[in-house]
Amino acid sequence: MAQDVYHSPLGKATEYVAEYAPELLFPIPRLAKWLELGIDPEALPFVGHDVWNCYELSWLNERGRPCVAIGEFVIPAHSPCIIESKSFKLYLNSLNQTRFAGPAALVEVLERDLSAAAGAPVAVRVRSLQEVTEEGVAAAPGTCIDEQDIAIECYGPPDAALLASDRACRVDEVLHSHLLKSNCPVTGQPDWGTLVIDYRGPQLDRAALLAYVVSLRMHGDFHEQCVERVYLDLLRHLQPERLSVRARYVRRGGLDINPCRSLQAMAVDNRRLVRQ
Repeated sequence: MAQDVYHSPLGKATEYVAEYAPELLFPIPRLAKWLELGIDPEALPFVGHDVWNCYELSWLNERGRPCVAIGEFVIPAHSPCIIESKSFKLYLNSLNQTRFAGPAALVEVLERDLSAAAGAPVAVRVRSLQEVTEEGVAAAPGTCIDEQDIAIECYGPPDAALLASDRACRVDEVLHSHLLKSNCPVTGQPDWGTLVIDYRGPQLDRAALLAYVVSLRMHGDFHEQCVERVYLDLLRHLQPERLSVRARYVRRGGLDINPCRSLQAMAVDNRRLVRQ
């Protein structure tokens, strides 16, 4: 059952459990934040997903030999709940001394438990270290806006009034910034990330966009909620023909979280960036 985030294990001393314990998963309803942002849960203004990567996935095979891999978890953006990240880590750690017949059996259990917690089907891949090594590190797509020579005064709360665009000039472009930072709303710990904006519509003023991105710097919200806020602010400002907003967050506790919100359906892009 979903509960209030302040009753989660986040920010509390925790005993680590090394054998299978799905009850450790802590769902957090998306509804309260959707309502705060003016989102109608019956008519979401986006499609998308949250891609989680676990770099500390380990279990035992049938003979008791440890196995390690990298887990990829895709949670749909319309799911009723997100999963609190520390509880996610504790759950994954509970697999460390649990025996599985093979990766397929592990995936079956992961998909069942995570789908139950999120309230919607969660897709899981267990990826070998060799596979991820060969895939390598990708560059952020599009043009970086971080070298704009601007004075910045606002570090929070996020201020959509900072956005500016040229209505007479319509473009089709991809922009990114590595200066995305927000804070965990419970612990206050910093969350670092790269923001990618892909749109077709009035041309964004890049200096103004950078000032807006930096205005999230001291803001407290979960990764998914920050991306939804940016998406909605851009949607309302631009009224674009196409828009997607993605963030690739730096891992914490062996997990990274990568939300994507879009006007149109998008394939999952899980290419790892250099800080991940």
